[in-house]
Amino acid sequence: MARQIILLLIFSVCILGPSAVMAAAAFASINALGRNPSAAPKIFTAMTVALIFAEALAIIAMLIIYQLFQAG
Repeated sequence: MARQIILLLIFSVCILGPSAVMAAAAFASINALGRNPSAAPKIFTAMTVALIFAEALAIIAMLIIYQLFQAG
């Protein structure tokens, strides 16, 4: 039982971390677009890459935690 609680805490951290990165990236890109709308293509590309990496890390972490749940 204690192992499952620890895994749930790790799972929540694995979700909250990339979620915070996504929120920070979206906030920064909106501020950048507000200051310089003509740089929209460059800002959009950088934001998209950051969001893809954050989402990939979240998916990998979820898969690892899922495997740990199955092992116990």
